[in-house]
Amino acid sequence: QVQLVESGGGLVQAGGSLRLSCATSGRTYSRYHMGWFRQAPGKEREFVAAINWNGASTYYADSVKGRFTISRDGAKNTVYLQMNSLKPEDTAVFYCAAGNYYPGLQPREYGYWGQGTQVTVSS
Repeated sequence: QVQLVESGGGLVQAGGSLRLSCATSGRTYSRYHMGWFRQAPGKEREFVAAINWNGASTYYADSVKGRFTISRDGAKNTVYLQMNSLKPEDTAVFYCAAGNYYPGLQPREYGYWGQGTQVTVSS
């Protein structure tokens, strides 16, 4: 079992930055690949970024490539999403997830989810 808790969301102006954190608990955390997804109102949950179990490989959606960076700290059992050059279209609830597939691009490839954190980017 893995428990996930996101934090770090908030309101930011376009062009600004935020860093999301996903604190995990559970003895098997290090075995899982991790991903970030987002869901805007009225839209489906979409893939943002993924990192493999040991942090050696990352994968990004084209819409965030070059602006977002996913990382993980094994000592702190935490996954991060550094978001720079934010745009109004990045506004969404962001979720972290843990799963056995890499790079899991679909929500169904993840078995554990956090509750989400709201990111709002004003123009």
